[in-house]
Amino acid sequence: MPAINGDWLDALKGEFGKEYYKKLFQTVNQEYQTNQIFPPADDVFNAFHLTPLEDVKVVIFGQDPYHGVNQAHGLCFSVKPEVEIPPSLVNIYKELHDDLGCRIPSHGYLEKWAKQGVLLLNTVLTVRAHQANSHRGIGWEEFTDAAIRVLNEQDRPIVFILWGRPAQMKKAMLNNPKHLILEAPHPSPLSSYRGFFGSKPFSQTNQFLIANGVEPIDWQIDEL
Repeated sequence: MPAINGDWLDALKGEFGKEYYKKLFQTVNQEYQTNQIFPPADDVFNAFHLTPLEDVKVVIFGQDPYHGVNQAHGLCFSVKPEVEIPPSLVNIYKELHDDLGCRIPSHGYLEKWAKQGVLLLNTVLTVRAHQANSHRGIGWEEFTDAAIRVLNEQDRPIVFILWGRPAQMKKAMLNNPKHLILEAPHPSPLSSYRGFFGSKPFSQTNQFLIANGVEPIDWQIDEL
């Protein structure tokens, strides 16, 4: 696993010496040596690498990485360009089209969002191949909760988009009045029709950013 770098390293360095993180690091390294683990080790911290703390405008929470071959690359809901778009992202694109009129692209690679300040953070950062939630409870949640606390403390407006119950459970940690919290059902096909469609998270986010003097997000994912 590569180290976190940049301003996230400074913000989270206190975690690396804690007992849970030492155990997590050993467990994950062992898992990479003995099982097929996603994403590739070099991509585990991509959300932090692509979206420095000082640039974060929006946070979207996922659960754990996609567990199919070549899908996960360290950004929640995003897949590598050559991979079929997963069902949840298909629905995110539908809502994006209905909300802002964005064209639906032929790929699911969301790096453009990350580079504009959209932190695409899974609460668990690794998974065994074809075993959803297989790394839940090994320590990642403590680490990403530390990142959430850092984000909550930022003295500037940030939008937190909480889709589904696991993400909404993080709401208790978000008590800074400068931030906007948007909640909706998860975009998965199992729950998207319970209120995800029509929730307009993208336009609401941009309206809030503009009202606070922050450059809005260009949500259009371009063809590669």
